[in-house]
Amino acid sequence: MLSPEEFEKQYPENELAEELPDKPISSLRDIQYLYGKLYTLATAGGGKYASYLTPDSARDFVDEEDSLVVVRIDVSGDEPRLETSDRRGPVWITKYTKELIPKVAHCKYPAARGIDHSVSHQAGKNSDPEKLARYATERLTKWATDDVVQSVADEHEDGWIIDALADLGADESVLDTIEESVTTQLEGSTSALLTVQVKTEPDGEYQWPGDADLDVFMAGMRRRKLSKLVSKGQASDSSGEATDLVTGDRTRTVGTAEDPLNYFLGKQLEKFPGLDPNEAWRTHPISEDAAITLMNAETFVDACTYRTFGANVYYLPYFFGTPKPEKTYSLYGMLYDVATASDTSERLTPVEHVYRKRETEPIEDRLRFYISAIMPHQMSRYDVFGETMNGLIQYPASLQSAHRTILKTTVFRDSRERTAALPTHENWSLLVGEDFLGTVASGWYFLQTFPEGDDDTHASADDRRIQALVAVLSGEAIPVSMLLEAYVERIIDESRDDENGFPGLRVAAQYAQLCALAHADHDFLEVRDENDTLQQITNPPTYKSRTMKSGREIAIPDGGFAGEEKIETFIEDTPALAENDERCASFLLGALVGAVGNYQEYVQERSTTLVDQFPVKAVTRNRVKKVAEDAIEKAVTYTRQEKKEGRVYPGTKFDYIVERLRKTIIQPDPDDWTIDTDDLRFYYALGVTYGMNDRPVKTNGADK
Repeated sequence: MLSPEEFEKQYPENELAEELPDKPISSLRDIQYLYGKLYTLATAGGGKYASYLTPDSARDFVDEEDSLVVVRIDVSGDEPRLETSDRRGPVWITKYTKELIPKVAHCKYPAARGIDHSVSHQAGKNSDPEKLARYATERLTKWATDDVVQSVADEHEDGWIIDALADLGADESVLDTIEESVTTQLEGSTSALLTVQVKTEPDGEYQWPGDADLDVFMAGMRRRKLSKLVSKGQASDSSGEATDLVTGDRTRTVGTAEDPLNYFLGKQLEKFPGLDPNEAWRTHPISEDAAITLMNAETFVDACTYRTFGANVYYLPYFFGTPKPEKTYSLYGMLYDVATASDTSERLTPVEHVYRKRETEPIEDRLRFYISAIMPHQMSRYDVFGETMNGLIQYPASLQSAHRTILKTTVFRDSRERTAALPTHENWSLLVGEDFLGTVASGWYFLQTFPEGDDDTHASADDRRIQALVAVLSGEAIPVSMLLEAYVERIIDESRDDENGFPGLRVAAQYAQLCALAHADHDFLEVRDENDTLQQITNPPTYKSRTMKSGREIAIPDGGFAGEEKIETFIEDTPALAENDERCASFLLGALVGAVGNYQEYVQERSTTLVDQFPVKAVTRNRVKKVAEDAIEKAVTYTRQEKKEGRVYPGTKFDYIVERLRKTIIQPDPDDWTIDTDDLRFYYALGVTYGMNDRPVKTNGADK
């Protein structure tokens, strides 16, 4: 494949313009066609048959010893014969070189399905001499006698050459000569292509299948390859005359062109009830030549595809509008870099690759991505999770930026006297670090916060992780209600783990994600509630940033209790709490339960605490009063105990939480609350995490 520099040199703007589509990119098919064109130009070059060839399939054989076996046939006389009068003899075994690639004109077909489409055939790696000898004879006995190839021989003016090969293959002595010549020359196993050379004129030279004078070989190859297009998958003959979707020409079309979504290759009953694959050409007509070009897009499409949760995520870059040479050079550079990245440590998703390039080179605003996620269940049955033509690199990039920002605020960084609102840990990738682009693009971002499902590695048809991933990559909004439901489900799942206790770090990671989605430049959060009661959650918080790494370096004004100031500021800076009393009361209730539970565990050394007594799944609107009463009663009890032991402080223990809770929980009465259960539970869990993490930074500081 040509490097970007070689490509630009090989195809000046005026020549490249002639190869490009003359209409705007508007569908996956248009992208595939453009990719296929670029790949063909970069490998086989231009010309009538270039898109049909597969020059890269035997690339590993180039310059290897004994990598090309050539059966030499003289058809210039009255009867065809093997060449026996020159030094190369009937079979010439030589080295397959870069210069010979267009001459050999190889067109690969999967080995399990039969011989290759071209007269040139690729043997398996390290084939023994006997097997190679058999393959050599099959150039005459199989390819030349193939029904499709014979149909070309009947119509083409040089069809007699193919007939001559077939006649020669019917002679057992000829086949014996070929086999003996191959096995005699080869000393052991080798990897090789097998082809023919033909002399048609008594005084002429031997010619290769790719030479212009042997068009009949290329015509046979083309028709054999096309024959497989109409009998693909569940279709036995999906072809007919129609207008080509790609070129707009009225011509013979096929309905089973290469399709990552597999819409038209099988019975996709969900999408097309009653679809008859044989009639797919009527709704999905693509000309034969265009269909072949789509097949050549596979290398670039695969390079821009990655797997997550068992699904294939297609992230295909293109430039909006009609392709022009200048932008096409840039596009080819991206595709080439992604496709040829050999170091697995550098195998970035297309999102990361383009973003890194963006850091050194400006990326055009017209750059777009086609995005979809596909879950293949069987050979012909796929689930399509989402599809858009309007993906932008800015979407995941802006989410990364927002996530970085939230981790630098008072929510996740300690002050001089008090811990941060929420905990962090060096092993939790959503709570530390700077680079989240790969985490977002790969789906890991939601894998860490959403429920794992029955299978933690493979998504189901309605998997919320995939839905959220596709939404972020596409710049579409995620329903807040779906986020809260997924968060709470994950919290409840992990709360069952008695060994690790309450999943505070998980809640912190979820909250960082929620804030990042709300704070990003794009509208990633959507409220689907009739009364917009979740609206406050979509409003970004206004937490102050802490630029210093250690909160201990930050001075705060004297006076006041740091814990009280901290919770007051946290609530004021969080619209979801400041503007909704029911949600704020849920948070404060959790904060008190977390604070009391922490006290019970670390001061009283109790194995069971209020956090265990009132797990997230047990908290409902009906139980809010009961939980509040027990938590406040515990706080009062511990206050009395400490004061009896001589500790002196005004009011009750944790009164900076208790007093706020008392004020918010009575108006309205919890029996009249309308807050959704997932909403209540998530902010209760956030409060528990806050309360468990809330303590003085210095161990000798005053704690109430």
